[in-house]
Amino acid sequence: MRRLRQVASEKRLMVLDSASMYFRAFFGVPEVLADDGTPVNAVRGFLDFISRLVGDYRPSHLVCAWDNDWRPQWRVDLIPSYKAHRVVQAIPGPRPDIEQVPDPLEIQVPIILEVLAAAGLCVVGVDGYEADDVIGTLATGAPMPVDVVTGDRDLFQLVDDGHDVRVLYIARGVGNHERVTEHVVVEKYRVLPGQYADFATLRGDASDGLPGVAGIGEKTAASLLLKFGDLRGIVDAAGDPESEMSPGPRRKILDAADYLLVAPQVVAVARDLDLAPYDATLPSEPRDPDRLDELAERYNLDSPVKRLRAVLAG
Repeated sequence: MRRLRQVASEKRLMVLDSASMYFRAFFGVPEVLADDGTPVNAVRGFLDFISRLVGDYRPSHLVCAWDNDWRPQWRVDLIPSYKAHRVVQAIPGPRPDIEQVPDPLEIQVPIILEVLAAAGLCVVGVDGYEADDVIGTLATGAPMPVDVVTGDRDLFQLVDDGHDVRVLYIARGVGNHERVTEHVVVEKYRVLPGQYADFATLRGDASDGLPGVAGIGEKTAASLLLKFGDLRGIVDAAGDPESEMSPGPRRKILDAADYLLVAPQVVAVARDLDLAPYDATLPSEPRDPDRLDELAERYNLDSPVKRLRAVLAG
């Protein structure tokens, strides 16, 4: 992995959960069409989100983390239900899983990539892994403070006050985002960020097809982690008749033994991917201004592109 070079303490990396953002742009921005009828509301919204965040936080480095594989086979092999409800029903025969994305959004994703390339904004993805795994690797390896922009609670596992890694949580909108630190995680869930992946494993997550442990909700999951430290400690305590675990949770944990054997590998984000060389330095001007102007004119992006260029110029 090529790590970001050592920089002064005022440097800050912003990592965008790109799909999380352009999905929110698509559903949150009214339909806008290019002259040829192509919908571009997700493109416009995504660019405006970037402009707002860069303007508010002034990062020195920025990466748009990309889902090269939104549903990696190795995760599906461990838990077949993983994101299964999002898969388009495939025709018979071998075919990669295709995410159920609205057609008017699907055709905008390549346009987003074209615009990002012309603007000179860094996009990083790794085959066989999700954007979350790219984010985990970047947040763990960066020699500078990190802001992770996402609407996915699973990335709370990356929050680390000691290394100045926080999440800008956009579930209620980019303009109404929450800065998630260790204190926020503890206040909301009664677990430390380092326990959050185990907490999510126990609780489950219907949006990702993770069943969790039947009968174990957030409150019980938090209390078990408080008492036994981590998932390994909980499983060991469930199997020890002399432990202080009460009968109800003990039986539920034992009944979910097969799930608990594999789920932690699915829920935990990767932190050690081998990333191809990249330059995350936030540019002060577009890499290819002529191409950016051409895309702006073709896709009715004049206003968001103008705002992006202005915020990059600083």
